[in-house]
Amino acid sequence: MKYRIAFIIFIFLALLQCNTVLYAQVVPQNTTTDTVQKIEILSNTRTLTFKTVNDTTKLTIISGDVKLRQGTTLFYADSCVINNNTNVFEAWGKVHINDSDTANIYANHLRYLMREKKAFLDGKVRLTDGKGELTTPDLEYDMETNIGIYTHGGTVINKKSVLTSKEGIYYADLKDVYFKKDVVLKDPAYTIVTDSLLYNTATQTTRFISNTIITDSSGRTIETREGYVNQQTGIAEFGQRPKITDKDIVATGNRISSNDSTGILTLEGNAIVRNKKDTTTILGGLITRNKKTEEILATRKPLMIIKQGADSTFIAADTLFSARLSDRFGMDSVIVDTVKGIKRAAYNEKDSSNRYFEAYSHVRIFNDSLQATGDSLFYSLKDSVFRLYKDPVIWAQNSQITGDTILLFTKNKKADKVQAFMNGFMINKVEENVFNQVKSSRIDGWFIDGNIDSVRAFGSAQCIYYIQDNDSAYTGVNESKSDIMDIYFQDKELNKVVFRSEAEGTIWPIRQKNPRDLLLPNFRWLEERRPKTKYEMFE
Repeated sequence: MKYRIAFIIFIFLALLQCNTVLYAQVVPQNTTTDTVQKIEILSNTRTLTFKTVNDTTKLTIISGDVKLRQGTTLFYADSCVINNNTNVFEAWGKVHINDSDTANIYANHLRYLMREKKAFLDGKVRLTDGKGELTTPDLEYDMETNIGIYTHGGTVINKKSVLTSKEGIYYADLKDVYFKKDVVLKDPAYTIVTDSLLYNTATQTTRFISNTIITDSSGRTIETREGYVNQQTGIAEFGQRPKITDKDIVATGNRISSNDSTGILTLEGNAIVRNKKDTTTILGGLITRNKKTEEILATRKPLMIIKQGADSTFIAADTLFSARLSDRFGMDSVIVDTVKGIKRAAYNEKDSSNRYFEAYSHVRIFNDSLQATGDSLFYSLKDSVFRLYKDPVIWAQNSQITGDTILLFTKNKKADKVQAFMNGFMINKVEENVFNQVKSSRIDGWFIDGNIDSVRAFGSAQCIYYIQDNDSAYTGVNESKSDIMDIYFQDKELNKVVFRSEAEGTIWPIRQKNPRDLLLPNFRWLEERRPKTKYEMFE
């Protein structure tokens, strides 16, 4: 009976001690109970054992069914040892931390600082917030700040996106992960390689904070140092002068934004879009490109440069627009050399010549051999013709051509032929206030090596030109009319005029006429409108 009573007393004392452990605060030396968060043991009491190491150190050992709680954080494991002296416990086997339902962490081993609320996990560590999952060999996790740190490599999987890095910091409350060193993000839509970036698992937004290269599924690459990509919406923005290379297109600007769903790419601030295939470059303060339709719209002092060997053609206007000919005129329509501009012809939609450019308001054209201005312009790569409308003017050396509409044909990207329709007027400057002139309903001119070689005027043609002798001295002035006349140039100067139909006129001795009086009706010498250098085109 004594033994039975003693056994009951022993069991009672053990249960009393166990109950004390279940709800006792783990109090370090020289601290008050107000500064320490208690650890509650929720495990089955039959799994508890106690061990005294010395006078100050007592260990609580739990095996088989570990369940602890500190505030709103729950700990699970196969076994653990609680050190009441150091305020540290360690757990092994199927470790699981549930941090206020903010994050769940799994590992093979846990070392936990109860006072600091810091967890050190290793062995197949896995952290998830319900949106993404992080796996890493080891992890430091702060329960106070809900921040996790890994330094020996980690992988984050969010739906179909996989991100790897050597180091990372996970902010559970914000659902942000800061990745550092050898960062690679692989998504079905693109791959990102960088040294550092921020990734939000909730919004699936990636932010770039260092030199970054993005390659999408089509082969397009983006080089940037700042910006973000939202995988859900397909919207992205890049700063600090990013560069995009899309097959033959290279685009850059101070800031670039894109929308994959619409295919719209917007470049702002000293924007440049260069097409390596047709050797054209477009500059502007604002450029928009539609990847799906290949349309380009440039504003804010835009400029297009067409490279042609050592010489290039510069085109400036208030607005520049470029698109596919097939989208504007249909699959079997192209622009050819007619005033109305349409003639049927089959062509390959993917041909690099399946393209046109338009320019609106204050159009200016410059290259070393030819300059032009007008209110609007249409240029087709299919026929290489510049169409200038509304008071257009073309200059070549000392000659000027005007008309209601002017077509400038190019060959190998050099001037080959010009046509001026309705009120055609050609002026050739001889010297200050002295001009050779040709006026007719239509004027056609031909170029050799970029210089005017000959001109035909027909339809009520009139001319005034200065006659020279063999010593190049001016002897008279021919003022004539004819339905058709041809004008020939030599060494960039008017050489002779040939009348191809009945002509009438007068040859005046040079001393009988003042050059100021020898001007055909509607004469206009428009030198002040002429672009003088390519540098003016950037103004």
